[in-house]
Amino acid sequence: MRFFIFFLSSVTFAQNYAEDSYKRGQMVYDDFCVRCHLPGGTGEYGLIPPLASADFLQNVKATIHSIKYGLHGSITVNGVQYNGSMAPMGLENDEIADVTNYILNSWGNTTDVIVTEAYVQEIKETK
Repeated sequence: MRFFIFFLSSVTFAQNYAEDSYKRGQMVYDDFCVRCHLPGGTGEYGLIPPLASADFLQNVKATIHSIKYGLHGSITVNGVQYNGSMAPMGLENDEIADVTNYILNSWGNTTDVIVTEAYVQEIKETK
């Protein structure tokens, strides 16, 4: 019986964390990302990659890395090559976790992953 109660409270905690994270993430998106990726996450074809239904986001580690450290050089999103640059946003790890959770669950994107601040902290810059 105790295990069952613990399991239920863990599930409830995870659901509440995710919902709160999405809300905070939307605020971060509106403050830092919407200028380029636009309100619907569509980006600008050939110039700014879309976030809406974007196959690039399936690699969660690469997604977080691009938000945390910026993105330079060529990437392919939904079969279209983009060769631009995105500066690091200067966000804290908790803000990166929140905006990643928001992006991964908006505009046709879905995932079972809940990104945490601790996971973001583990991602180091690659050269």
